Amino acid sequence: MQQALEQEISPFSVRKRSFQIFDDASSTQIGSARRWLMRGQNFIVEWLEAGSNTETIQIESEYETMVLMPDRGGVIHRADKPAVHAVAGTVCIVPAGPYSIALEPGASYGVIASSRADINMDDILNAPAYADPDPRIDPIRTPYRRQVNQGDVQVLQMDDIASPADKPRLKIIQTETLSINWVAYEGPRKRSQLSPHKHASYEQGSLAIRGNYQHHLRVQWGNDANLWQEDEHCGAPSPSLLVIPVHLIHTTEGVGDEAHLLIDIFSPPRADFIAKGWIYNSGEYTLEK
Repeated sequence: MQQALEQEISPFSVRKRSFQIFDDASSTQIGSARRWLMRGQNFIVEWLEAGSNTETIQIESEYETMVLMPDRGGVIHRADKPAVHAVAGTVCIVPAGPYSIALEPGASYGVIASSRADINMDDILNAPAYADPDPRIDPIRTPYRRQVNQGDVQVLQMDDIASPADKPRLKIIQTETLSINWVAYEGPRKRSQLSPHKHASYEQGSLAIRGNYQHHLRVQWGNDANLWQEDEHCGAPSPSLLVIPVHLIHTTEGVGDEAHLLIDIFSPPRADFIAKGWIYNSGEYTLEK
């Protein structure tokens, strides 16, 4: 029993990653729209592809959610509030509570949340991976609280957000319980500038929205050969989601000449990035201890 516990918490013990190409998995039909659900320990990703008709999707969360509108706009409706119209290339931060999204025909959307009161967690594609939570992952604990424009939907045009001078690949925004990095570039990523790294206390979701990728994955070898795993080079077209467990060395390479858009997801928000001033809207939040 003691040996099993030591293996579980060892930095060389890495759980199986979750990966899904959405077109290869069964979807839920909502009118003419298709929906896929995946999760990490602290976050849920809903991917929506609208059909030929205008559809309305209902959402409810205990915390703020992010609505990604990468290729076309949409309208967010809340009870007793004005409708919020957003255009392509925006991320909407929606306050806690119920709301709906009117989807444009043929468009794709992502909804990222830390809680969803409106879905059955057993319907999530990788639900079995979280039957036993990983104790090494930091819980959300006390959420951040918005200090400005409380109760309003925030619409952020991602092309208007400047990257930090020393980190040109970073366009990071946060909510009360999440942070995402919006990584957009043209053509292949330079193979001489990849960035293999790992995380000791949080998962990372990598949502491929545009372009094709190779996720390069490696488990560091320790003395216990029972924990060794083969390297993996995972081909990832869009749309797809990879959930990277703690201590898995990873880097993602965009391949091909087309445009790429990859969303990195973290929950709770990356406190180290906030401390370095890398999160665009962190000044709008405070953490009450």
